[in-house]
Amino acid sequence: MTTPLSLVVLDMAGTTVDDGGAVYTALRECVEALGVVVDDESLQAWMGADKRTAIRALAGDLATPDVVETAYADFAARLERFYGERPPVPIEGVREAFEQLRSAGIKIALTTGFAHDVADPLIEAIGWTPGAEGSPVDAIVCADDVAAGRPAPYMIFHAMEAAGAVSTSAVLVGGDTVVDVEAGTNAGAAYVVGVLTGQLSAEQLAKAPHTDILPSVAAIPELLGIG
Repeated sequence: MTTPLSLVVLDMAGTTVDDGGAVYTALRECVEALGVVVDDESLQAWMGADKRTAIRALAGDLATPDVVETAYADFAARLERFYGERPPVPIEGVREAFEQLRSAGIKIALTTGFAHDVADPLIEAIGWTPGAEGSPVDAIVCADDVAAGRPAPYMIFHAMEAAGAVSTSAVLVGGDTVVDVEAGTNAGAAYVVGVLTGQLSAEQLAKAPHTDILPSVAAIPELLGIG
């Protein structure tokens, strides 16, 4: 079966990359270091968002520009340490799914709430830098590439531009957080897929408008009738 899709746009940590939950831990710890108690519900609400925006929201009245930048630097340092102790790896089945999608003529783009200073070394370590030999990824869009991160759809539109996709009716968006799904819906993507490889349950992801909930990105080719 063929598919009209030309582009699949996927989140990184928790969706295509297994980082052992390091992003959640680093974000919580950098905000709690300011003296703010971060509960699970508040943390989950901001996962997938631009990290400076998340810190600003979680820190509340303490979130002056200087405090946000200091906390972001703390976040990046903690994450670097966590990744040094436990290097991130592709989630099981993701490489194979990428190969199936690309064999069907579908391009792959990744989006992330990280800025390039965090995302680029991570992607290079995995071997997914766009344009590098053997990389299955055609484009990567970071939070600092756009005016606003998720749930705004701008990273998706930027990924479309980078990959040469001209219609959202030919795009699938997938991610493991509510804001990932909301961004896909806000972009008007043909498929908006929540995946269960992150920290949220199907019930939690289903609170946002979506087309499908899947166990993993590895199930996307089957969803599309590929392979």
